[in-house]
Amino acid sequence: MIELPFGVDINNLIDDLRIFSWEASETLLYYSKMLDDPNNETNILNNDNNEDPVTLADLKVNEIIIQRIKEKYNDISWGILSEENEKLKSSHFDEKSEWLWVLDPLDGTKDFIQGTGDYAMHLALNHNQKPYIGVVLIPDKDELWIADGEKVWVEKKDGSKIKPNLSTNKN
Repeated sequence: MIELPFGVDINNLIDDLRIFSWEASETLLYYSKMLDDPNNETNILNNDNNEDPVTLADLKVNEIIIQRIKEKYNDISWGILSEENEKLKSSHFDEKSEWLWVLDPLDGTKDFIQGTGDYAMHLALNHNQKPYIGVVLIPDKDELWIADGEKVWVEKKDGSKIKPNLSTNKN
């Protein structure tokens, strides 16, 4: 069994990830509502790259998650790899870190901009380059998927749980 860094409890960590994720959800939903008005699209886009757009929502969620992890676990030496930081060239991390957070603050940016609701935030904690905890936040569905290496579950913002419908097909 893998042990988390000294002083980190798995249950407390998952509780913190819930809090961080639902804060990110509020941010994503806020910007999503702004996009209901087509005139706001240019105000929310942070770049002009139609193939790989970046929005203020991407950047704000990126900031929230990284800041919360650093604030709550400032004495833990784990790395953070974020898609947005890589795009902005504002991150230096050791890919061989024993513990590494991997963050995509807004997967599905084009769908987000188009208002389809098919977007999510992905966050994982890897140990020695293998997944340890995974979180997928789907704001438009009010779903937070969590995997802790042993089980997978889905929660609503009110804390109620939904039984996930998972495929048994190993392929």
